[in-house]
Amino acid sequence: MDPRFTCTMRSQSVLGLTFKIVSLGIIDSIGIWGAVSLAFQSSYTLLTLLILGVGTLNVVILSKRAYPLRYLLPGLVFLAAMVVYPLLNTFYVSFTNLQTGNLLSKDTVLHLLDERYYLPEDSSVFDYSAFSDDADALALALTASDGKVWIYETEELREADRSDPALTFDDAGTVQGIEGYEIVEGIDRYQILSRLEALAIPRGDQYLRLSGINEFKAYRKQYTYLAETDQLLDRQTGLLYAPIDGKFTAEDGTQIEPGYQIWIGGENYSRVFGNAAIRRDFVRVFVWTILWSLFSVLFSFSLGLGLALLLNDRALRFRFFYRTLLLVPYVMPVFISALVWRGMFDVNFGIINRSFSDWFGITVPWLTHPTWAKATLVFINVWLSFPYMMLISLGALQSIPNQLYEAARVDGAGMWKRFHRITLPLLMISLAPLLIGSFAFAFNNFTLIWLVTSGRPAVFGAATPAGATDILISWTYRIAFQGGVGNQLGLASAISVLIFFMVGTISAIGFRLTRQLEEVYK
Repeated sequence: MDPRFTCTMRSQSVLGLTFKIVSLGIIDSIGIWGAVSLAFQSSYTLLTLLILGVGTLNVVILSKRAYPLRYLLPGLVFLAAMVVYPLLNTFYVSFTNLQTGNLLSKDTVLHLLDERYYLPEDSSVFDYSAFSDDADALALALTASDGKVWIYETEELREADRSDPALTFDDAGTVQGIEGYEIVEGIDRYQILSRLEALAIPRGDQYLRLSGINEFKAYRKQYTYLAETDQLLDRQTGLLYAPIDGKFTAEDGTQIEPGYQIWIGGENYSRVFGNAAIRRDFVRVFVWTILWSLFSVLFSFSLGLGLALLLNDRALRFRFFYRTLLLVPYVMPVFISALVWRGMFDVNFGIINRSFSDWFGITVPWLTHPTWAKATLVFINVWLSFPYMMLISLGALQSIPNQLYEAARVDGAGMWKRFHRITLPLLMISLAPLLIGSFAFAFNNFTLIWLVTSGRPAVFGAATPAGATDILISWTYRIAFQGGVGNQLGLASAISVLIFFMVGTISAIGFRLTRQLEEVYK
C-alpha cells in the first residue's frame, strides 16, 4: 500500500477524532453548566433528563458498539420530544385539576400570596425623594409624618443622622442630596415608576410601599402560612383558610385566588361518564364524530374510485388532462380551500346562497342550521379528499393483472361481477390500511371543522362548549381554551386520552380485518 495513502488516512482519522473530542467537550461543558443551574433551581426532573441525554450522546459517539445508534438517535430524540413527552404529559394532566384558577404549583401560589399586602387604618405616610447613581442604583429619602427621616440605600433602611456627611439637608430638614447619587425629580420620576412600585422595604413588621406618585405608606403582609397545620392566616380579617380541592378555603366557603394544581386521580374521567350533562354532550359529539369520519371516507373513496376506474380506461382520451384537473383540490392548501368554501356557503353573502335565492327563491342556512352545517362539512371534506382516493385507487388498479379480467370474461362475468369479485377485493387488500388511516385522520380533522364552522352552530342547553358540528378534538379544544367557566385543561386532557384509545382501538380492529383480507387472498 502506498505510504502516502496510509499517512493521509491516519491524518484524517486523527483529525476526525480531534473534532469529535472537541465537540463532545463543548457539549459536555454546556451540559455541566446546565446541570448545575438546574440543581440550584431544584428542577430534578429536567436535571435527570439532561444527564441521561448527555450521557447517551457520549456513549453513542465514543462507543463502537453503539455506532448504529448515531443514525437513529436524531429520530429517537424527535420522537421522544414530539410524541412520547406530549402523550405522557397529557396522560398526567388528565389526573390533575389543571384549569383556570389552578394553573400553578402550591409553592408558587404560596410565594405569590406572601407578596400580598394590606393597608392598616393607622398606616404611616412618608414623603420621599428618589436618587440614582451612575450604576442606575436607587436610593430613597423617606420623611415620616412625625418628621423622622429614613434612608433606603443598598437594600437597607436606616434612620437619617443629620451629622452624616454623606447627607445634605435643607432648612426644613428634608434630605436634598446623598453622596454619590443624583436626585430624580419631575417627569424623570415616571421613568423609574415601575422600579418604585416593585419595592417592599421592611420596617419592623411593616413594609413601605409606593402608594401614590408622591408618597409611600406602611403596609403589612396579608397572609401568613402555618406550615404545621398547612393553613393560611388572613391577618387582615383573622380568617383561617384550609387547602380544599386545590384552593385555600375558609369555613364560610370563601376561597383565595389563585388555586394550585393537585392530583385528583380519575375524577376527570368520572366527570365524563358520571356527570349526566357532560356524558350527554360526549355521546352526542362522539356519534357525530363517527358519522363524520365514516361519511367522509365512504363518499370520498367512492368518488375517487369511480373516477379512477374511468381514468384507468385506456380508451378514454385526454386522460392526463382530466387527471390534472381533478388533482387541483389536492394541490390547493387546505386553509385556503376551507376559507373559500366558507365564504361561498355564507348565508348572507355567499355565491352559492345567492344562486339558490335567484334560481329557486329560497335561502339555505348552510352554516347556521345543524343538519345543513354537517352536510356542508362532509361535502367540503369529500371535495378535498377525493383526489387522494383517486390517486391511490389508480395505483392499486394498475397492479391488478389483466389476465384475471380476461379469464372472468371467458367465464361470462359481466362488468358488475368483475368489479365485485375481482376489482374491489384486490383493491381492499392494498387500500384498507390507507382507508383506516384516512378514517383516523378524519376522526381528528380539527383544521377543517375549525376553519369552516368552529364547531358551531351552538347547542342550547349544553353543559359544555359543544357545538352542533364539534367533533371530539374540536370539543376538547373548546373545553381546554374556550370554556364558559374557564379553561378546563385537566378535563380536556382526559377526553384527549379517551380519543387516543378510541382511535387506537378502531385502527387495531381495522388492521386485524385487513390481515384477514390478506389471508383470504393467499
